[in-house]
Amino acid sequence: MSHDFGNPSGGFASPSGTPRHPAQQPAQHPSAQPYGGAPSYGYAPPGYGAPQGPPPKVKAGPSIGWIVGAWLLAVVSVIAGIAISVGGVLSFANGAAPPASYGPGEVFTVELDPAESPALYVSAAQGTKFQCGFQEGTQGRLENSLVQTTVTGSDGIPWELAFRIGVDRAGEYKLGCSVEDGGQARFGVGRELAADALVGGVVALFLIPGLGVLLAIVVTIVVLVKRSRARKLATAPAPGWGPTGPYRG
Repeated sequence: MSHDFGNPSGGFASPSGTPRHPAQQPAQHPSAQPYGGAPSYGYAPPGYGAPQGPPPKVKAGPSIGWIVGAWLLAVVSVIAGIAISVGGVLSFANGAAPPASYGPGEVFTVELDPAESPALYVSAAQGTKFQCGFQEGTQGRLENSLVQTTVTGSDGIPWELAFRIGVDRAGEYKLGCSVEDGGQARFGVGRELAADALVGGVVALFLIPGLGVLLAIVVTIVVLVKRSRARKLATAPAPGWGPTGPYRG
């Protein structure tokens, strides 16, 4: 009696006698791995393939234009200080000049107010001798000035301060002047140059330019310091990823 251990198709017989094709072998479970195989994690170990972007740009600091603008402002303040000082003094000096002139022997009536510091001015050749005084019916004082003052009127006539006029109250007063040896002179009543006006002009001359220059110096120092700090930050090494990644022991 003979036994056939195989079938003509080359398959294997099942215990029940039904032929089994090799392709019909039971599939292994996907989780089944051969013993000793390396585990698969699905991502790269730390430190490999880490992003290496360009370092952030550091701002260069305030623009040099701030320094240029500050010093331009300082130049303008110097010019303004000189203009205000000289203009104020000249304006006050022109206002101090007599608005009208009178010849020797004339009696002139003027409004005098002690609050306005009235003064008697003369326009004459150097060395001209003259005398002035209040006329009858009015009382006042003519006082010599310790400071020689010369002002120029709107018509270009130079006036020299002759006397300070002292009155007790505001009102109309009559004055007259005479010249010795037939000299020629003109007289007028104006205002005495007050010391506070001159002081104000000097203060404007130095205060306004001084503030402008001081501001320019402060702006220059601040801008240079900030730009220096910005340059140091720009040249400093940027923090990056190490060779083993961002995780460091």
